[in-house]
Amino acid sequence: MTSFVLRRLGGLVLTLFVISVLVYAVFYLAPGNVAQLSCGPRCSPEQVRQVASQLHLDDPLYVRYWHFLTGLFAGQDYSTGTAVLHCDAPCLGLSYQSDQEVTQLLLDKLPASVSLAAGAVVLWLILGVGTGILSAWRRGGLTERVLTTLTLAGTAVPVFVVGLVLMVLVCGQWELLPFPQYVPFGEDPEQWAWNLLLPWVTLALAEAATFARMTRSSMLETLAEDHIRTFRAYGVPERTIVGRHALRGALAPLIALNANHIGALVGGSVLTESLFGIPGIGRELVHAVQVVDLPIVVGVMLAVGFAVVFANAVADLLYAVADRRVVLS
Repeated sequence: MTSFVLRRLGGLVLTLFVISVLVYAVFYLAPGNVAQLSCGPRCSPEQVRQVASQLHLDDPLYVRYWHFLTGLFAGQDYSTGTAVLHCDAPCLGLSYQSDQEVTQLLLDKLPASVSLAAGAVVLWLILGVGTGILSAWRRGGLTERVLTTLTLAGTAVPVFVVGLVLMVLVCGQWELLPFPQYVPFGEDPEQWAWNLLLPWVTLALAEAATFARMTRSSMLETLAEDHIRTFRAYGVPERTIVGRHALRGALAPLIALNANHIGALVGGSVLTESLFGIPGIGRELVHAVQVVDLPIVVGVMLAVGFAVVFANAVADLLYAVADRRVVLS
């Protein structure tokens, strides 16, 4: 297990390094005058040259990348043309629009995004795994056909369409819930949950369909194995076989699938936050793209890349715990 963990840690470091190189390339090698964007439209040519010098844009590529890494681990000073601002580590730069540290800006938006993502993950696991188990258990019957149809429909319908339909029906026509308006958890936990219920369902439905199909496939494969037939031959109840023995063998692939869906979660969160007006990182990213605020765009890309890599590393360890054969491979 120690050797397995060390190999995974080495791969994690290498992957994070590659991500930082790609993000750096997007930021510094993309078309456009980075110094002019950073300084603003009202800066004089002399101020633009000062900002370019402060950002080391005239240095060789490897020197510029070194300064980029230095900012991540030790902080960096940035010139706005009229003043010099210090950005504490981990420094992802300063926003072109507000001169606010990107790291602090993302941390301010993080609670709303985590609230949306965590609730959606819990919901799609409950719906997806539960539907998959029931579909495999009732294989060949009406229940399986209905659930299979619903999961296919859930996979095909885009997130924003689901959100719009739910808002029109639930909030408009049926008036079961008010139109969502984000309330921080610390202010009112009950209102926090009620206002996030519809966004949670919107984000969870499509992913739940994917997990239902994967769970059904894994359960059917596990139920066909020799030790399951042995349990049945000894008269073990079917409910015990499914819940205690087959489910454990089917859960290992779901661990990796859940980690791989972090990227899809981010993409769905961008649409869901924009649709429901949730002040999270996804909505901030959309605004940054609209106003060409590159430091925020790059900061989100880097943070999401790190999150996906970290989630997959944790999934590898959990997969190894669930199936010891992975350690020996």
